[in-house]
Parts: sequence; structure tokens; C-alpha cells
Amino acid sequence: MIDRINAIANGQRCPKCYHDRLYQLADDRFKCSKCHTKYSTKKIKDDLRILHYFSLEIPATKTAKDLRLSYPTVRNKYMQYRQEIVEVLDQDFRKLSGEIECDESYFGGKKKGPRGRGSREKMIVFGMLESQNKIFTTIVDNVSAQTLMDEIKEHAEKGSVFYTDTFRSYKSLKQFGHHITVDHNKEFGSQRRHINGLEGF
Repeated sequence: MIDRINAIANGQRCPKCYHDRLYQLADDRFKCSKCHTKYSTKKIKDDLRILHYFSLEIPATKTAKDLRLSYPTVRNKYMQYRQEIVEVLDQDFRKLSGEIECDESYFGGKKKGPRGRGSREKMIVFGMLESQNKIFTTIVDNVSAQTLMDEIKEHAEKGSVFYTDTFRSYKSLKQFGHHITVDHNKEFGSQRRHINGLEGF
């Protein structure tokens, strides 16, 4: 695969049909003599460099600056990669089972105001972490019992062991599986009773 990518990036193979007879155009693009595909090796090399920075989890702003590319170009590529990752994960998803940590997080950039469940106008992300380190996260509109239970029922096997804090929306979880709570007012975690892994993520 690496050899194939190098051949395409160097104008030696067509990216569409992989034919090896190409000729260079006046604008420095290459054209395949078989399928007539036109492409820019510079664009492909830039895409590969962006992908490399993305794989290193380098922010789009720094990537654009380091590679001397426009921020919209890099941002759009990053979003494309993330969307493709989501599509692959959706295809391979199976319900979580066994021991599962459940919790929510609140994101709102630099907006002022209360943190946690008392915050307003912040994005709410609900997550579940399986003991085998498989994780599921999703954006939710609210943290009502109905909303959280619907996500749990759709993405976790009934009869699993669920670890949560003492938030009231989790009270009905005992009807779906074994429910173990951690009171953060008294302890962060104790032996197997914790939600540390999900909070760390």
C-alpha cells in the first residue's frame, strides 16, 4: 500500500485505475492515458502530510501553520477524516457488555457560567466505557432519565454491570442490569467501584 501511494504521489501511477502511463500537463498536473483522470501530485502530498499530523493528534491550527496551508483546507480534511472514522466505527459497532462505566461531560469552550450539570448552553456528551476499553460516546440534548436510559438500552447489553455516580437520572438503571453507584461526595473510586476510566477519557 505504501509503494502504491508513493507511486501515485510521484506521478508514476494513476490514482483511479493505477495505470502506469501518465503525462504531465502544462499546469503540472498529471493525466492518465487510459482513464483520462487528471490529478495534482502536490495536492496528494499535502493531503498525506495533513493526514500524518492528524494521526499525531496535532490541532488543525498548528498543522496549517507548520505546513503553510490555509486553515479551512486543514479543518475540512480533519472533519473528513473524523467522519470516515465514525462511519467505520458505526459499521463495526456491537453493544457493550460486562462491566460498563457511564457518565456525562459538558463542553462549552470559554463560555462563562457554572460547570457540570448546572451549566447552560454547553454541549452534553454521554459516554459508556466497557471493561475491555471499548468506548461509546454521543451528544445528547439533555440528561433526563429517559434520554440516558434510551442510549444505554440501545448501546449496552441488558444484564450488564453498570457503574455510575449518584445522579438521579440513573436510578432506573437497576431495571436494566446490576447498578453500582459511586458517591463522589465521599469518594472518587474504591477498588472496582469507580468511573475513573471514563472521566479520564
